[in-house]
Amino acid sequence: MKAQRPEMLTDLETAPNATGMRRVAIDPVSRVEGHGKVTILLDADDRVHQVRLHIVEFRGFEKFVQGRPYWELPVMVQRLCGICPVSHHLAAAKALDMVVGATKLTPTAEKVRRLMHYGQILQSHALHFFHLASPDLLFGFDSPAERRNIVGVAAEYPDIARKGVLLRKFGQEVIRATAGKRIHGTGAIPGGVNKALDVADRDLLLADAYRMIAWSRDAVALVKRLHFANVGLYNSFGAFRSNMLSLVGADGGLDLYHGGLRARDEAGGILFDHVDYSRYWDHITEEVKPWSYMKFPYLRALGAENGWYKVGPLVRVQNCDHIPTAFADAERREFVDFGGGAPIHATLAFHWARMIEMLYAAEAIKDLLHDDDLIGGELVVKGERHRRGIGVIEAPRGTLIHHYRLNNNDQVLRANLIVSTTHNNQAMNQAIRQVAKRYIDGRALTEGLLNHIEVAIRAFDPCLSCATHALGQMPLDVELVDAAGERVDRLCRAGDGTFTREA
Repeated sequence: MKAQRPEMLTDLETAPNATGMRRVAIDPVSRVEGHGKVTILLDADDRVHQVRLHIVEFRGFEKFVQGRPYWELPVMVQRLCGICPVSHHLAAAKALDMVVGATKLTPTAEKVRRLMHYGQILQSHALHFFHLASPDLLFGFDSPAERRNIVGVAAEYPDIARKGVLLRKFGQEVIRATAGKRIHGTGAIPGGVNKALDVADRDLLLADAYRMIAWSRDAVALVKRLHFANVGLYNSFGAFRSNMLSLVGADGGLDLYHGGLRARDEAGGILFDHVDYSRYWDHITEEVKPWSYMKFPYLRALGAENGWYKVGPLVRVQNCDHIPTAFADAERREFVDFGGGAPIHATLAFHWARMIEMLYAAEAIKDLLHDDDLIGGELVVKGERHRRGIGVIEAPRGTLIHHYRLNNNDQVLRANLIVSTTHNNQAMNQAIRQVAKRYIDGRALTEGLLNHIEVAIRAFDPCLSCATHALGQMPLDVELVDAAGERVDRLCRAGDGTFTREA
């Protein structure tokens, strides 16, 4: 299956005739984690001239953690998000493994962390698909808004809704058993973990593990039926070609916890492979644009214009050579075969790939629960100390990078977080431009048509709260108004720090 690289819509900031346009805002984008909005500029004939996804929150965790002792980081940074806290918890812990010289964790620590991570993948993918995405897929993108929600799914498809709720609950129980709490736990520490798995928790989880695998297989079958029932829509909706990036295991297999960086071009050719992520900056850099608090990463070797890429389930399932569990690997092979030898770039195929990963997580949890290393053994190792630590993990939404530098007092001197949603920033903007050009251009706007834009964003499962931090000067727009509400002064600071005044 092939999709064309999208036509770049006119950027009105550089267009000579940018006046007289009508601005339509989707604010906020619904059924995503965090706050963002989309703006669409239309001319008098309802022709689309610009579409942008704006991240309008600013949280600044990279600044918040400066000056804090390093051992606080795994607990602090997961406050970025209540949906994927385990991902930040583990990425920070992995970075601090480098700081304390833990080059190789004990078997118990490694496996407890992996179990925790698979629980996070399972619960997050279940939440996204069943609660946030399935209303669009089951009822239609322009179905009535009052029906297009999880309550509507529960009323019309009670078995699907029930399985979604219980799959997520199981994942949260895995997190509780390994991290201490379902949300914002403390299980991972620099150099290992602070507890092994209790036998009672292991037996409790094993009692449900096989049913979770069966339900995950049902979820893959459901999303395939939806895809095959409307192949034309699913293959073309928001489709665009791009580079791809993810971790892969040493043997090229899917590894969501550890590995080397592998990047492919839009045709599937390898750009680099098994790169040590401790020097990610040799291959990835970022740029800032004044209309969003979210940065725009790209591959250094290709430059900003051609080097942007996407991450996440759609990439990982195709970027790896195999999945190390039987059911999930069989589904991966069917998915790859569907592309006919070429990478699948269809935005809605994220859902299919996401359910394959959920199945993998369920199988991996079951396998680990049979491993006695989980319930005993040494928990922590240490070695030669360092002042820099980099931790990279495959979060539910894609590659997550935590990078810390410490001073001589073990305090954080500098932090850099490149989260999954940030990696996908340009990709999400490309997707909504494609959708706007196809479905909105020249048509009278309706709620259903605008929801098409949101459907494209939701497919990436963005976590906008995680992604809200900026590099350099924060863009700022300050207006002074009098008692009657009339503007008397306006001062704007662009992302590069330059000021303009408009009276």
